[in-house]
This record gives sequence, C-alpha cells and structure tokens, in this order.
Amino acid sequence: MFKEAIIIQPPLVQLNTAYPSGAYLNSFFKNQNLNSKWYDLSIELFNSIFSSDGLKKLFSLTEQKALSLAHDAQKNGDAATAENLTAYILQKKLWIEWIDDIMNILRDGIDLSTREICHKFIYSPFVPRGNRMNNYMENADHEITIDDARNLATMAVEDLADFIAFVYDKNFSLIRYAESITVNEHSFEQIEKTLCSPLLNDFYAPILDSKFNLKINEDEKTLVCISVPFAGTFTAALFTAKFFKEKFGDKVFVSLGGGFVNTELREFAEKSFCIYADALSFDRGYGSYIQLLENKKAPVYNMRLFSESEIFEPLFADDAQCTEIVKIENEITSSTVPDYSDIDFSKYPRMADDTNPMQRMWSDGTWLKAYLAHGCYWHKCSFCDVTLDYVKSYRMTCVDKIFDGLSEQCKNKKISGIHFVDEALPPAAVKKFSLLNMKKNNSALSFWGNVRFEKVWNRDITDLCAKGGLIGVSGGIEIATGSGLDKISKGTDLESIVSACCAFKESGILIHAYMIFGYYGESEQDIINSMETLRQFFEAGLLDSCFWHKFVLTRHSRLYDEWQKGMHKNLKPYENKNSGIFAKNGIHFEGEEAYEKYSEGLNQSLQNWMHGKGINKSVNKWFQFKTKEPAVSKNLVSDAIRKYEEKRDSLYSKNFEIEKQKPVWICDGMILSGNKLMWSYMQETYRMKNVSTEFFESLKCLEPSEYDPSKISELIKKDPQTKQKLMYLRGRGLII
Repeated sequence: MFKEAIIIQPPLVQLNTAYPSGAYLNSFFKNQNLNSKWYDLSIELFNSIFSSDGLKKLFSLTEQKALSLAHDAQKNGDAATAENLTAYILQKKLWIEWIDDIMNILRDGIDLSTREICHKFIYSPFVPRGNRMNNYMENADHEITIDDARNLATMAVEDLADFIAFVYDKNFSLIRYAESITVNEHSFEQIEKTLCSPLLNDFYAPILDSKFNLKINEDEKTLVCISVPFAGTFTAALFTAKFFKEKFGDKVFVSLGGGFVNTELREFAEKSFCIYADALSFDRGYGSYIQLLENKKAPVYNMRLFSESEIFEPLFADDAQCTEIVKIENEITSSTVPDYSDIDFSKYPRMADDTNPMQRMWSDGTWLKAYLAHGCYWHKCSFCDVTLDYVKSYRMTCVDKIFDGLSEQCKNKKISGIHFVDEALPPAAVKKFSLLNMKKNNSALSFWGNVRFEKVWNRDITDLCAKGGLIGVSGGIEIATGSGLDKISKGTDLESIVSACCAFKESGILIHAYMIFGYYGESEQDIINSMETLRQFFEAGLLDSCFWHKFVLTRHSRLYDEWQKGMHKNLKPYENKNSGIFAKNGIHFEGEEAYEKYSEGLNQSLQNWMHGKGINKSVNKWFQFKTKEPAVSKNLVSDAIRKYEEKRDSLYSKNFEIEKQKPVWICDGMILSGNKLMWSYMQETYRMKNVSTEFFESLKCLEPSEYDPSKISELIKKDPQTKQKLMYLRGRGLII
C-alpha cells in the first residue's frame, strides 16, 4: 500500500538541534523495509528568514508598514517605539549585509574567517544594532571582546525576531509559532483562520513547494507523518498537512502525532479535520503504523482515523485485542536507535541567550537526542501525567545498542553531544553508558539529561558517570519541604536530594532543578519555606540553575485520577472551564488564581540567585507585599550537607569484596617510579609508597578499557597488604 514514508518536523521547535521524534520514526520505518526520509522544516524556515535573501524579502514586505507604525507611535507620544522602528528600516542594508555572517558566528563558523568576522562584528561602527544588542553592550559587567560575539549574535537574531513579531506577524516566535492561539481558541474554525498567516504563506509555503514533488503510482501511497510536540507547532503542522492534501489528494496518507497530540488531542474528533489529515497517532506510534502498513482495517491500535463519512475510534493498550501489538511495540521501543542520517547539523545555530552555564547548555551546543528508557521508572508523582503512555509505560532500551548507534552517528556527523530526553534517567543505564563510553570511546561523548534526585546517586556513581561523559543533570525538587515532597508523592526526601546534588557537584556535574508553586492546598508558609530552602541550595553552591513552574492540574495526572475516585475532597476543579478547544489536559481549579501574586518575586529572586546575586537577601524582601517569615532552619541545607559528607567518608572506609562489587580504576594517569606510585585524579596529584610492579599492572587491569579484576584478586590472595592499598585509593580514583 505504501511505497515510502515522509517524516516532517514543522516550524518552530528549537534552533540548535533536531527534535528526536523524527529520528525514531525514521529508524522504525527503515526497519520495516520502507523507504523513509526525514525533513526538519523547522530549521529550514528559520534559515529561510534569517539569511540575506530572507531579510531582503522581509524588509520589502514590511518597510512601509514599519514606517507607518513609527509615524503613529510618534503622534501618540511613543518616541522610543518610533525611533526603534525607524532604525530597523534605516539599517536594513546593514542587516541584509551582516545576517549571513551573524549566522556563521552562531554556527561555529563554516569557513576559516569567522574569528576575524567576530572582531569586526564587535568593534565596527558599520554593524546593525538593535535594542537587545545595545542593552547587552551597555550593561555588560566586563569589557566587551570577541568572546562576546556569540552572545551579541544571539541578541541580533532576537532583535530581528522582535521586529518580525511587531511589524510582520504577531504570532512569530523563535521557537514556538502561534502557541497562544492554539491554546486559547474555542473552536477549530478559529484555529483554521490562523493558516492565512503572513509567515506561513510568504516563507513556509515556498519551502514546501520546493521540497516535495511526489511521483506516485496508481496503486501506491506515500505516508506523511507530521510531528506536533508542542502547541506552538500545531498551526504549522496543520498548514503542512493541508499542503499535502491539496497537492496530492488521496495519494498521501497524512498522520499527526507527538507530545501535543498525546496530551491535548486524545478526545479531538472534529469531522472537518479530514480535510487536513487522515489520522491522529497517539503515544509511541510504532503499533499504529505496523497495523497501517499491514493494511489493517479500522479500528487501528492507538490511531484515530478520519474520513469524510466517519471517524474511527482507536483501540488502546488495555483492550484485549491489543496484547500482541503491545508486545511488539515494547520490543521495538527497547531496540530502536534514533536515525539522524538525514540531518545536516551544520545548519543549526548555537544560541547563547544566558550567561548561566546550565541555562546555556540547552541552546549552545548540538545534541543528538535519545532516551535510555521510555517512560518513568517512578511514575507516581501526583502532578505528573502518570496515566499516559509516555510516563506510565516504563521500558528500558538496550544500552549497548543505543551506545554503538549514537557513537557511530556522532562520529559521522562530527559532533559529540547527546541529550537524553528520558523522563528520569535510570541510574543503572547511565552507569553502563558511562562505562561503555570510557571503554570504547575514551569518553569522547558528552551527555546530559533528566534524573531523579535520590540517594542512589552517591559519589561513586557520580564520579564514574562524570568520567564517562556526564556533564549536566536536571531534575525535579518541586516543593522543597518534607511535607511538600510527601504531598506530591515525590518518592524522595530533602536529605536525599541534598545528598544527590552534593555528589553531582563534587564530580563537576552541572545541576538544574525544577520547582513548583501553587500546588492545590499549598499555603503561603509552604511557598516561603520552599523558597528559603531553594535559596540555601544556591548559597551552598548545590544548584547552577532552576525554574519555577506554576502548578497546573492535568486531566491525566495521578491527582486528578484520585480526585475522580473520591479522594482530595478540598480539590474543586472547574470541569467546564477549559480555556480552549485544545487545552483539554489543563484543568482550572478553585483557588488557583490566589497564587499568581507570588510569581514575580519567585522569578526575580531566582534570576538573581542563578547569577550569584542577592543570595543573602531575605526571601521576604523579593515580594512587593508582606509575607510570612520562613519557618525552616537557616542551617537546613548545610546540616544535610554535613550528613552527606559523613556518609560519603563512611562509604570510603568500608571494606569491599572485589568479586561482588567490581572496583573500577578511573584515574587520569599514573606513573610507577621505583616503588612509588604517582597518579592524577580530578586535578589532584596523589602518591603511594611501597608499590610493586605487580600491583601497578593489576591496577591498570581495573581500568574500563581493559577491565579484568582477576589479577588484583590473585594479588590479594598472595599479599594481604594489597587490600589496604586499595582502601587508600577509595575516593582518589577507585570506584566501587
């Protein structure tokens, strides 16, 4: 039935790398012996706009409107807006001349002249300057040098984005397009009206026309899979689907899937949707497409089918008919390695929109995205969508296969970064991946991802993983109080969170934390206590960055599920107060608006703490209104750190059995001079006397690259002092 599959990521997702859903589908379809091609049209649209030809087109379309708006602003007394808009038009020649060089700076330079361009970009008076660029240069706390070129180039792109949104297309954003419309509109007809947007018609439509000219035989169809990870990609996805349907008719089968479809469109059954697409594919999609490729008639597993006459409801995993396909889907999940062969990573800019090192990691770097496990191994947090497949259906991958596949692709693409997008990285899988990276790759890969802050992350594990390439972790603290953690069923305690953060920081790993405020029933005292605990985390140097999320009650959360079963009597959802046709997952509840007033103070304090400012300022002083005093000890975090250090030192002093606990030697280098051993570990030099050649050689056999503990075991039997020497190495390069 199908001769090929086309996978499309519509605009606009992220700028520095490709979103992973296409990579997984690309691999899956190829394993099904189907010709498959993946197109990241998100970066194609971005590069179409932010180029010399793109800006020529943009200014030709906007010059008169910009001058008209400037004139109106001047009449209304808004001289700043008038001057700003006029400046863009006066400098349009400079913007057109410079944009390709600006993008070259952000792409790390395609040619050898990039460094010289940076000098000119920073110091020349003949360079375009927008408000963000000027503010950056005027407010910098250091002398501007060419090392600021990436930051300034990022500001240049953001300045142009401001102009586009103000003058040309109000829904434009660098990473999400028309997100507020998708969330807030109340009918599908209103969503359809957004398809006449200037951006999509002037810039995106020509890309679609140039990329796709399908030649299809009478008895064959092309499968078109469009990924919709966020609300801000739905309008462009709908535009893409409409293009294929209008141009190729019933010769294409168009399916939309992804995170936004999974969480918000599970109940969507608008009949007119058949004009745009044939199906909504839910959750992982593998089972759906297997049945589709087998030409199975409706109902299809995890896929809602649309036609002019009927809408076919899907079968889901709990249906008795789905046992076999669920089993197959789980096997595919465990074995699939994402395929990035169709992606040209030189097209992606590395934006630097923040000086905070952990915040910058998200955008300043090229990452292959993958997961070590599908779903969450805890999946019990009360606020999380635990009833949906992407959380509840925990499934480990084959780490060896993932490592080999990603290593090969990184080598081919000449990149070395991996972002694991797991809900929570399983510690055992991270440990194994780290060992493989040391053994096979000399730790050539750098990687980061989301973890659960729990006591399993001790110093042994974090040192091992850091040596094996782990450079950063993000994880949820959510409510930084003992009672708050219990209330949300976090499954860890504050002492364990501090312990994990201590271990990560001692191993040189950056840490980002997620916080929640406004959880139902949360008191002001709870918020202030959580804020004070967070302040202490920053004061102790345990966090590099953080983000406050206002709590949203979701239809697929454990909390809502329990409420439906008669629990949480004080929770009162507004069942009929959803904000839009698509915002089906988020549910308003009585009392939530009372928490809005805390947002500004929480975010302002956090922005300062992340940049080393105002850490000693009382948390109450960040609010414009009087709040309760924090009721937690000023030494809460420091006391937990002391307990961690005691446990760490106790761990290092414990005896161990080589056969059972597998010691690993991860020093940075060692020399045996006479009978004196010298080695380097984490920037420190250590020495040990009375070391034999046999001990030296046995120790080398504990390195991951040639791991063989049998030699050291034999030496222990011959010389009991060997065990004592090994004990001295604990915490100095010997990992248990």
